Amino acid sequence: MNAEGVASSEELRIRQKNYVPEEHYTEKQRQELEARINNLPVTKTMYRIFTLITLGMLLDGFDVYLAGGVLGQLVQTGWSSLALNATFISTTFIGLFFGSVITGFVGDWKGRQVAYQINLFIFGIASLASFFAPNMTTLIILRGISGIGLGAEIVTGFALLGEFVPAGSRGKWVGSLSVLANCSAPIATFLGFLIIPSIGWRWMFAIAGIISLIVWYFRRSLPESPRWYFSQGKFSKAEQIVSIFEAEAREKGIQPKHSSQQVNQIVTKHGSYNELFSKNAIRKTILGCMILAAINAAAYTFVTWVPTLLVNSGITISKSLGYTALMMIGAPVGAFIGRITVDRIGRKWMIVGAFMMTALLGYIYAFQNQPTMIMTIGFLMTICLYILMAVGLSIYVPELFSTRLRMRGNGTAQAVGRLFTIVTPYAVAWLLMYQGILAVFVIIGVFLAIVAGLTIVWGPETKQQILK
Repeated sequence: MNAEGVASSEELRIRQKNYVPEEHYTEKQRQELEARINNLPVTKTMYRIFTLITLGMLLDGFDVYLAGGVLGQLVQTGWSSLALNATFISTTFIGLFFGSVITGFVGDWKGRQVAYQINLFIFGIASLASFFAPNMTTLIILRGISGIGLGAEIVTGFALLGEFVPAGSRGKWVGSLSVLANCSAPIATFLGFLIIPSIGWRWMFAIAGIISLIVWYFRRSLPESPRWYFSQGKFSKAEQIVSIFEAEAREKGIQPKHSSQQVNQIVTKHGSYNELFSKNAIRKTILGCMILAAINAAAYTFVTWVPTLLVNSGITISKSLGYTALMMIGAPVGAFIGRITVDRIGRKWMIVGAFMMTALLGYIYAFQNQPTMIMTIGFLMTICLYILMAVGLSIYVPELFSTRLRMRGNGTAQAVGRLFTIVTPYAVAWLLMYQGILAVFVIIGVFLAIVAGLTIVWGPETKQQILK
């Protein structure tokens, strides 16, 4: 089913039956509709939405994490250098920056589904083209284009799922998406371990490109968020989407439950971007930006540079990719821990604790030189990093913003996080050459501690709250 395009005859019947012109909706009808949006039943359509978003997020993560193994081989074979690798990483994040900003505006203006389709097509084409890159300069340019698609994927995916699922189990649903999405870390590193030394790094880009275009084709059927329709005053379209979920529930003998509590939360007016920096919202905006800056700086510094660090320490590319693959098993483990605890413990204190543990483990990691300890400490640090990914990036930051501003708010926070990671590769390369690995982890650790303190002071708890 496509909320704007092709629909089955049954879906068309439901739409026609429930169509009411926007101007005819009474205040009571609006409140009832909002209550139904807040209590969408879990049906086959919900699972289809979850599956298609998950596949897109897996591809997003796969493309990010394949860089570590690819860059390690490019340095070893002389196709690239540390400086060019830094440019490659920074260009990726420049693309991510623009993708995050653009999709935020498109998603709030034209809808989540429109933004979601454009980004995956851009990413798929650029990834396929990377397979044929004749030199490092071309690969860097294509990487920037891929980054635009990647930036949109992560902004849209988590926010879109959160707008469909019930408030009481939102953490579980979005956390589950994060668990599966972060399986891309060990998958990418393990496939890199198998593919890169044997048939070459180009095939990593080919895999990402081909699968992304397949997912793009099937994702055309994603319905638009009824919560977004409602926030735009398009009540009849929101009604049509909600009715499809409810009809599927009745077919299974389930009577949809419409709680009348906490309605009239969704503001039905077009939001101004300036509202993000108003007196009532600026602390949330700054906090979201700083949380994502800290998560991105820590995660991508560690994940992207580890194979190169191991290669420069004298370990072969094959062994370095194997070590990295073992460490990355901690990614889905950390995301799973976040998933099962986030609706119990809450968002705020999980984020603070994970920031502090990541900083401490990073400091310890910098002193290790034995493979066993490198893998053990690296595994534990990966767990903490991906608790942050699951709870902070995936769930908490999108929840900070209202529906009419969610894509722009989340996109802005993601963009600021990308700005930090544009500069970080050059800083890391300079520190590695002149100061050593300890300086890298000390500086990142101090940054994480500062953001943890900011979260304690400014961070609201959003556990099980109805999205406004």
